[in-house]
Amino acid sequence: MTTTAATTAGPAAEAVQPALRYRRILLKLSGEALLGSRQYGVDPEFCAFIARQIAEVHRLGVEVGIVVGGGNIFRGLAAAARGMDRATGDYIGMLATVMNGLALQDALERVGVPTRVMSAIAMNEVAEPYIRRRAVRHLEKGRVVIFVAGTGNPYFTTDTAAALRAVEIGAEVLLKATKVDGVYDADPVTHPEARRYSHLDYADLLRDQLKVLDAAAVSLCMENGLPIVVFDLNAPDNIRRVALGEPVGTRIGPEDGPRGGGQ
Repeated sequence: MTTTAATTAGPAAEAVQPALRYRRILLKLSGEALLGSRQYGVDPEFCAFIARQIAEVHRLGVEVGIVVGGGNIFRGLAAAARGMDRATGDYIGMLATVMNGLALQDALERVGVPTRVMSAIAMNEVAEPYIRRRAVRHLEKGRVVIFVAGTGNPYFTTDTAAALRAVEIGAEVLLKATKVDGVYDADPVTHPEARRYSHLDYADLLRDQLKVLDAAAVSLCMENGLPIVVFDLNAPDNIRRVALGEPVGTRIGPEDGPRGGGQ
């Protein structure tokens, strides 16, 4: 009797496993996302919160790549506005993303997720050099890969780096984590009546100059048919919900298709 019960429980347990819509994702985190309640630097508690969300989708079998910004430590564009050479400011900003990547790696490994940091600028003592085939192999082996130092070139944002890495590794969707639950026609903080879009075309972002990603990143996604989902990082279950194809935030791209995002 016990054997029969154990046998019938197997298929039932497998049926509970949710069906994934995306099996390889690229998550874009701004540097500000790591601030948590702080004014500067990295909040270890909020890093742990993000790590737990990523660990949950990782356990579902989703392959996860991450691009992290550096605005919580240094912004090259802001420094250039105050007189610093733009290229120098951007390189300093790239180093800030490396610090953030290492902090996020530590948080992920604390929750049992094997993680590799790959840098577009060589610094072999702290990160692997970015090699596309090696990155894909890490993902196939079940490791989370954090891409740091942007594209390795000044004048390109980490949003553009996220779109580039997503296309290179064959990600099925680009997840843009923000502080609000999608794209609005006005700033919802200062305009309570602002309307949230559930779906947009790439051209809508470019035409209306909606400040979600820069034009280069949007164009790269459009050329390669890569959908973008803009969602609220502060909701504790959103990354998993997107991976399952649930309607979360704002989806940018074709209405549906082999690489479609949330509804």
